[in-house]
Amino acid sequence: MPVNFHIPDTRDIHPVKGVQIGIASAGIKKPGKKDITVFRFTPGTQVAGVFTTNRFCAAPVQICKKRLAVRQNIEALLINTGNANAGTGEQGYQDALTTSAALAQALAIHDDQVLPFSTGVILEPLPVDKILPAIPQAVSHLADNEWFNAAHSIMTTDTVPKIASKQLQLGGQTVTITGISKGAGMIRPNMATMLGFMATDAAIEAEVLQKITTEIANKSFNRITVDGDTSTNDSFIIAATGQSGVAPAVDSEDFKTLYAALTDIAKELAQKIIRDAEGATKFITVQIEQAKTSEEALKIAYAIAHSPLVKTAFFASDPNLGRILAAIGYAGVTDLDTSQLELYLGDVLVAKDGGRNPAYREEQGQAVMNEAEILVRVVLHRGAITETVYTCDFSHDYVSINADYRS
Repeated sequence: MPVNFHIPDTRDIHPVKGVQIGIASAGIKKPGKKDITVFRFTPGTQVAGVFTTNRFCAAPVQICKKRLAVRQNIEALLINTGNANAGTGEQGYQDALTTSAALAQALAIHDDQVLPFSTGVILEPLPVDKILPAIPQAVSHLADNEWFNAAHSIMTTDTVPKIASKQLQLGGQTVTITGISKGAGMIRPNMATMLGFMATDAAIEAEVLQKITTEIANKSFNRITVDGDTSTNDSFIIAATGQSGVAPAVDSEDFKTLYAALTDIAKELAQKIIRDAEGATKFITVQIEQAKTSEEALKIAYAIAHSPLVKTAFFASDPNLGRILAAIGYAGVTDLDTSQLELYLGDVLVAKDGGRNPAYREEQGQAVMNEAEILVRVVLHRGAITETVYTCDFSHDYVSINADYRS
């Protein structure tokens, strides 16, 4: 079961002016499953993206990066689940071109105005023969508020749809932000960590949008990890249609408010991935405080968040907190003075002065470990930097889900 997971009421999911979504079933992996999703943007929409750093990046990722680099008039997205089209060589690349060209033809736009996305099993050919007939069906179903259904259609091992939406007032006008994401395993930052699609009807210039999309990814999707595996297909997109008529100047308070709202939606979508991580029973926040640099803070945070020994202890609700100290010690901060740091589990001071806090009692740690949401704080006393990473425990179900993934 997802950990403290909130699915918004459909009445609280707001359509974004200038965005239409259509869904269809190609039967890529399971007959009848809705596995094709089309986004259509009004002309003039600005689109920015951040993508995986995996060297075996999927064919759709390669195409998206090229198209975003040379054009700013993207008008459509094509998303399929059930097949990653990764590790498929030149044929996979041509297949992605073929499917995106089919959508372009159906929408009467240019081929390079379409961004393709795939998610699913790696190293298997894309079933183009199944996808092509489904594209016109998805186009025929384009509608203004299909976000909730789209959140379902992009799911793979997810157990619940991940969606967030909000409206805010800027300059006396209403601006809408809505987004969806998918991901439950093979989650580790090093761009984003899954598929994520957000849109706003505010107007944002192309260069500014790309800049803030990267920044927002680094504050949200680049701060979550399930298992330390960076996928071949990770993609995060923000589209700004401009259809609200609101175009705040970059140095204005309205823009700061918009930026904060976009960041909040991205963080919510990212954290929902952890709450619905494969087999997760605990949502864990790892916060490193008073670090000298962001780099060293993240090294320590991810050492803790990736440790199978730490994660299995959390699953067992076992306050075996020496595992956390060990992870801090091997994180790679070579000049770390361990006698200066403090380790907290929730509000409980566990370790200080290089060892166990004399006042710490195991029943205190046990009480925290029994909770579904746990905060791990490490205070380094080296500087003023704070970094936070979100992760989960490792359960028996994680192994079972991934052992059975292709069956």
